Amino acid sequence: MQILVRKFLRPTSPFSRVIGSYTYKYSTNDVLDIGQPSPATHPQLMKEGEVTPGISGDEYISRRKKLLDLLPKNSLAIIAAAPVKMMTDVVPYTFRQDSDYLYITGCQQPGGVAVLGHEFGLCMFMPEATFHDVTWQGPTAGVHVALERFKAEKAYPLTKLREVLPGMIKGCSRVFHNNLTAVPTYTELEAFQSIALMGKVRDLSCFTHELRWVKSPSELKLMRDSASIICQALLQTMLHSKTYPYESMLAAKVEYESKMRGAQRMA
Repeated sequence: MQILVRKFLRPTSPFSRVIGSYTYKYSTNDVLDIGQPSPATHPQLMKEGEVTPGISGDEYISRRKKLLDLLPKNSLAIIAAAPVKMMTDVVPYTFRQDSDYLYITGCQQPGGVAVLGHEFGLCMFMPEATFHDVTWQGPTAGVHVALERFKAEKAYPLTKLREVLPGMIKGCSRVFHNNLTAVPTYTELEAFQSIALMGKVRDLSCFTHELRWVKSPSELKLMRDSASIICQALLQTMLHSKTYPYESMLAAKVEYESKMRGAQRMA
């Protein structure tokens, strides 16, 4: 990664070279890598204060407050991040975050569990990366990032979930979660199974769907940008439809044109 900094470094440094009044430093040691884009690592994509491109930290906090307003008193919402799915024993599929987890937290990384409650706000349980994980996949967001970047009120390592979450569940009247994306990390807990047997576990998706009915100005801008990208990509693909008449080529062309214009993935 190339970072542009003012000329405070020694010109003789083996990791820097002076061009004009600036020094180009080839290092990421001065930038915190949290495992996903941030304004510090990707200033061309994100503005200061944004957690994900186009969406600020304040907007994520607002989403959580609106969800809590919809939830009954003394209830709890548990939202799990999507797991990594493997193509082979060593090759993963391209990761896509669970929609509700991303919508509420802004975290784009796998393996975590978010808990939302009236008494404590957002509590995030974050996976702890091993040395092997960091070597092959890079750094990931931990407890500190959950508190500082995602603005969680509480955060614990995922290994503490079995100690902390049962107490949260026992103190509530109902638990809401997404039945289709639930993970054994919390569903196998005795406290969760007990409250489920009492018929006090409900589906959360009706609430998260309702939150999305009214779009914010930031969301509308992202939607317009996405529409503009795919319109331009389709036009470019149509121009090549006679030269490259095969569906696989046209699919590759439209995806290429979309990503060249800033799209993260196809819908």
